Amino acid sequence: MNEIVKLDIGCGSSKRDGYIGVDKLNFDCVDIVHDLNTLPYPFENDYADEIILDNVLEHLDDPIAVIHELHRIGKNNCKVNIIVPYFRSFYSIIDPTHKNFFGYYYFFYFDKKHVFNQKYRYFNIFFNVKSVEFDRCITNNKIGLFHKIIKKIANAYPMQYEAKLSHLFPLNSIEYKLEVEK
Repeated sequence: MNEIVKLDIGCGSSKRDGYIGVDKLNFDCVDIVHDLNTLPYPFENDYADEIILDNVLEHLDDPIAVIHELHRIGKNNCKVNIIVPYFRSFYSIIDPTHKNFFGYYYFFYFDKKHVFNQKYRYFNIFFNVKSVEFDRCITNNKIGLFHKIIKKIANAYPMQYEAKLSHLFPLNSIEYKLEVEK
């Protein structure tokens, strides 16, 4: 029976249980020390069943190259979970180490089913976008009523929120749940 391989890329000092931790810093929990700006990553093709990048992609020099690398090391149907600051977030713009900024539709350019991919075809790799959610990591017991309402509106009507409300009422993060398609 094949063991399920889960990678926590950019885990820092808080690697998730059951995952192989990869980071350029040599914390006790890091299993593989590797600079994430150096490609290729030290994994074979079709290696992982699940990959998580939690607040990592915004720090890297070339996120598109990293996305290609995730596709290479992920098996077909590999679950890829990416959490980044929302580009309108206060936290996104104050951190001097952030090099990249992300909107709701960023990964739809990699999804064959979406009009952005069909119209532009920038890439020859594909991910199925399973879900995109604003402020998923921020639980309801940590936020006020107004934030709960904005979060609910944004997740129900993302295009309208991003185009008309996000500059007035910015949320903090976006979580993309993707699947590698080969």
